[in-house]
Amino acid sequence: MKEHQSLWRESVKLPSFSTLSKDEVTEVCIVGGGITGMTAAYLLGRQGHQVILLEADTLMSGTTGYTTAKITAQHGLIYDELIENMGLEKAKLYYEANKNAMEFIKLLAEQLDIDCGLEKHDAVLYAVADEYAEKVKKEHVAYQKIGIDCELVTSIPLPIPIKAALIMKDQYQFHPLQFFKKLIEKMENVQIFENTTATDVEENQSEKVAVITRDGFKVHADKVISASHFPFYDANGFYFARMYPERSYIVAVEETNDYPGGMYYSADTPTRSLRPVTHNGKNLILISGDSHKTGQDEDTARHYEALKEFGKNALKTDKVLYEWSAQDLITLDKVPYVGCIKKGHDSVFVATGYRKWGMTNGAAAALLLADLVLNKQNPYEELYTPSRFYSDPSLRKFISINLDVAKHLIGGKLKSADQEKELSLDEASILRVNGKKVGCYKDKEGTVHMVDTTCTHLGCEVAWNNGEKTWDCPCHGSRFSFDGDVLEGPADEPLKKYQ
Repeated sequence: MKEHQSLWRESVKLPSFSTLSKDEVTEVCIVGGGITGMTAAYLLGRQGHQVILLEADTLMSGTTGYTTAKITAQHGLIYDELIENMGLEKAKLYYEANKNAMEFIKLLAEQLDIDCGLEKHDAVLYAVADEYAEKVKKEHVAYQKIGIDCELVTSIPLPIPIKAALIMKDQYQFHPLQFFKKLIEKMENVQIFENTTATDVEENQSEKVAVITRDGFKVHADKVISASHFPFYDANGFYFARMYPERSYIVAVEETNDYPGGMYYSADTPTRSLRPVTHNGKNLILISGDSHKTGQDEDTARHYEALKEFGKNALKTDKVLYEWSAQDLITLDKVPYVGCIKKGHDSVFVATGYRKWGMTNGAAAALLLADLVLNKQNPYEELYTPSRFYSDPSLRKFISINLDVAKHLIGGKLKSADQEKELSLDEASILRVNGKKVGCYKDKEGTVHMVDTTCTHLGCEVAWNNGEKTWDCPCHGSRFSFDGDVLEGPADEPLKKYQ
């Protein structure tokens, strides 16, 4: 079994690119080599704009490389809530934006003749419990108001006893890295730099904007797009206070019974998501779900076990070939933030908060951002604008998120650490060493890695993630390797290391 490696990344070798080693000048600088950054770079480059794309790690090493890769406008229970909180017209726009993004990916794959396993499937939202069946039925009413092609049923072709299911017709799935490998080959006017971490932006109304890297180099550009998952630059937009991070888990199991086709997603909690995939000549099923707030679970490995148990019980399969996890951000009203990073900052754009539906939300964001850079009208600009605020539910969610942050900030400082002790192999603990809290991990070879447990973003205390062998921040979702290197923002500085 391949632990913590997605089958997408294991099966495709993308081209590699050098690290930025000097100052550069361009028209558009894009930060982030996932679906939004890569798609926006392709679109703008094809329009004749000079583009530089910076990726802190390697291309597709973030959420896009660890997705379930469903291309669908069915995003769980969302449309009834959008109608209630934003109104019917905004809910229609959200559906249209994601449906258009889905059709864009399909059309591009056809035009460029990309062999990426693009398949048409119905997307099915199902409920096992009566409570969630009622929510699915309300979602069906919302679909009808919006005009979504759908069907409400009481059974599905899987051995799962359900009370209700809502089918959204003619959706898609694909292999994301096969798609983007071909897209890279077809790019024009785009320079890509990997292992180049952007840390800040200098804005000057009379000159170009400058993106500053950790190594001290600058990329001067007319426009900047932050597509780095969590915005690497905040512009006092307080994005860390207007989103919260969740981790989800995925296992790829070998199919034992004939899979009936279709992409499935449970309305119940904890969620269960299913989709088929053919890999190395074998028919596999991706089972995902069991999400939780980042850094707020003491035993993350148990989530993999829960998904494997579901596979045994519901699908009669226990042969696990891959397991991995992913992180995504959820906004106050569940709609992504896409547009000017803040009012008055018309040269810097942002895209974030895809709520685990990044294939269509990410493509929709790229299409919108390309139009904004080109000064074109886009019907979805107001829907996605980061400056929006709906008093209900945004105010309640804002208070809830930040009370939770305060609880973990204070609780982490008050939590005592164990005295020095002998760690077993592959064990971690927060110990008190010379009067300081130190995160200690003894690897499988017996080497002990010691780091300061204070997150370099806003000072919360990190927690050990035993599933991924990382230090995770429970406040804003920053993640660090066992020896302190930054894996996910908003932190951009590593944890202090001790000998």
